[in-house]
Amino acid sequence: MANILDIRRRIRSVTNTRQITKAMKMVSAAKLRRAQDRALAARPYAQMLTNVLKSLVSRAEIYDPETGEPKHPLLAQRAENNIHLVVVTGDKGLAGAFNTNILKAAMRFLDGKSGKNIEIEAVGRKGRDFLRRRFPAAKNRTEDSPRVALVNEHVGVLNKIDYPMAAEIAGRVIDRYSNGEIDAVYLVYNEFKSVISQRLIVEKILPIEHVGEVSVAQAEAMGEEERKKALEAAKGTGVGLRPADTHAIDAAAATFASAPVDYIYEQPAEELFASLLPKYVGIEVFRALLESVAAEHAARMTAMDSATSNASEMIDSLTLAMNRARQAKITKEIIEIVSGAAAAG
Repeated sequence: MANILDIRRRIRSVTNTRQITKAMKMVSAAKLRRAQDRALAARPYAQMLTNVLKSLVSRAEIYDPETGEPKHPLLAQRAENNIHLVVVTGDKGLAGAFNTNILKAAMRFLDGKSGKNIEIEAVGRKGRDFLRRRFPAAKNRTEDSPRVALVNEHVGVLNKIDYPMAAEIAGRVIDRYSNGEIDAVYLVYNEFKSVISQRLIVEKILPIEHVGEVSVAQAEAMGEEERKKALEAAKGTGVGLRPADTHAIDAAAATFASAPVDYIYEQPAEELFASLLPKYVGIEVFRALLESVAAEHAARMTAMDSATSNASEMIDSLTLAMNRARQAKITKEIIEIVSGAAAAG
């Protein structure tokens, strides 16, 4: 049986670990609330931009009347021979299976696109490290090397996400798509609505098929067990369990540029449409990054809650073992005393 001193030392160690995990849970909950607010604050602008583009679609000639081909390069549909994949993971661990699930979804997507030339852009250190080991950099590729390669990375940017950074990512893929260097752009991330309403999706952002509609190529919702753990972790943290009620905000944004009147634009409708469409792609990337950060904090909060519960169970088990060892030691000493007294008598 283990020594009582060793068991006490383990109990102190696990107790200290429980204090750390409990603190990390509360920190993640606070960051999650801020991330939810940021994602919510970006919605009205995205909705208004979408409404303006929809209004312009009905007033501008975006398709050639003779050939039927789109005039804007971001609307052009091509066979997917060269694909650009943006994988959004976290920079840190201790978030349960958050990063692993995203990378598994990315690998399933790559398996489904076997035989294609795929360039991967990693956002987040965890995804970068995994993909760098799995696929060689493009500059090190040879004719006989795999068709999949990591071409770009963004590490340490998720703590300070802003629109210019998302617009830079979007602008790079827009230029390459417009020049015909790539035929499609996909985004792998964790879509976040609330703590118990998330899904892992692969979203097609280029070419744009329908303005205002998300083109989902692959989706995986949370399991029932994951929902229960997230629900338990959110208790007492002040984190909302359901998506925020934004009906009033969405209704106000939906009325923007949607009245049945003939708008007079300062620029020609075709020119305005061409200048706003890249911003639409940029806001889609920005939204994905914001939701991914919120989902990461939710996953870390759930993981730390599970770790705290496991630590409490281990402390109870160790305390029981210590009491048994102490009782056994006392019983042994009593037997020795009684035996010695009987022998002396």
